[in-house]
Amino acid sequence: MDVHAALADASTVPFWLDTDQSPAPQPPLESDLEADLVIVGGGFTGLWTALQAKERDPGRHVVLLEANSIGWAASGRNGGFCAASLTHGYDNGETHLPSENDQLARLGRENLDEIEAAVAKYGMDCEFERTGELDVATEDYQVPDLRDGHDPENGFFFYDRDELTQLVRSPTYKAALWDSREVALVHPAKLCWELLRVIRELGVEVYEGTKVTDVSDQRFTVRVTTEQARITANRVALATNVFPSLLKRVSLHTVPVYDYALMSEPLSDEQMAAIGWEGRQGIGDCANRFHYYRLSADNRILFGGWDAVYHYGRRVSWKYDQREETFETLAEHFYETFPQLDGVKFTHKWGGAIDTCSRFFSFFTTAYRKKVAMAAGFTGLGVGASRFAGTVMLDLLSGEETELTRLEMVRKLPLPFPPEPVAWLGIKMTTNALIKADRNEGRRGPLLKVLDTVGMGFDS
Repeated sequence: MDVHAALADASTVPFWLDTDQSPAPQPPLESDLEADLVIVGGGFTGLWTALQAKERDPGRHVVLLEANSIGWAASGRNGGFCAASLTHGYDNGETHLPSENDQLARLGRENLDEIEAAVAKYGMDCEFERTGELDVATEDYQVPDLRDGHDPENGFFFYDRDELTQLVRSPTYKAALWDSREVALVHPAKLCWELLRVIRELGVEVYEGTKVTDVSDQRFTVRVTTEQARITANRVALATNVFPSLLKRVSLHTVPVYDYALMSEPLSDEQMAAIGWEGRQGIGDCANRFHYYRLSADNRILFGGWDAVYHYGRRVSWKYDQREETFETLAEHFYETFPQLDGVKFTHKWGGAIDTCSRFFSFFTTAYRKKVAMAAGFTGLGVGASRFAGTVMLDLLSGEETELTRLEMVRKLPLPFPPEPVAWLGIKMTTNALIKADRNEGRRGPLLKVLDTVGMGFDS
């Protein structure tokens, strides 16, 4: 099908947010107040932090501030893959934190179990499905690594080309490894809105349309300044992620990159039968420039990935949410992946910024004698790892030593990115090197090898 025709009527509103089921807006903060804990940011990280804070101490006065509306940014426009991994894959964890990689893998599995338990406990209507994920090889050189991952005892199952046709049918597939336990799928916006419902029922005060402009030390407390009012807080958790940090000393530790996705119209029963996919697993391919895709509750296909676009100066703007050349490329790849769906159109096309850091998974820091904690750098893992980040921040703010506060992951910052123009040039060169590696059967060139050596390489 002609991709221009397929995209012609697509809404530019993210599919997950394009609904009349969104909650009524919360009011902005208009007067000064005092609080035990102030959380800045109304995405997954801030919401999970608020929920766990009230579970730990129901009497704690918790205030959550959001500059726009709950879940409007990355948390409401991602693919909805809720993964156990805290390190962007075991191999990447082994590269950066080999001494505690197995511990982090265990903590990640426990975190996913706890997310599933919270969804059940609070009756969250968020289309949670623990389907697992298929990592598919689309090139012959990718097959051996997948075969080596076959470990049925731990839930990893290898499928060759012929076996894979019993799961999902695509002429591009060479093989796959099914991680059957460590990935769930959710409706991300509904998860945000359900977390909002729960924390409000537990007594958290939530203010939308309230932008925090400064966080400053007041010796025994912290002053949180907004455009309308000020809050005196005993503790503060910063969960602003991709947006400029309120702690300037870590402002170079993240860069925003733009990711894009399409959503198809609902598939008919005949179209579903043509592709199989009865297990409804999430799917990702093995290239550096990878695609991720999954089914929605009404059997649409979300198809995203490929481009990760950085704009000079670390700029974040709604103007970058649309990128026609990426949408057209994704549509072409969709039809190459599933030629039996020729004729299916797309109802939504959107993009958004994610925060990445040089080790490609979250980092943590504290300020003002540990009265302020911050988490950032999720690099696309935030759907699942955000809850873990909330746990870490609450442990840090408690002042007590715990298993999590002792982690090197928590104590060690990743290498910062350089200032401009070096950052833009470096990211451009790295992107080109990754593209070249994909074309060269995965072999990493000199630049990628240097980045591996200095601790800025990526191997998921």
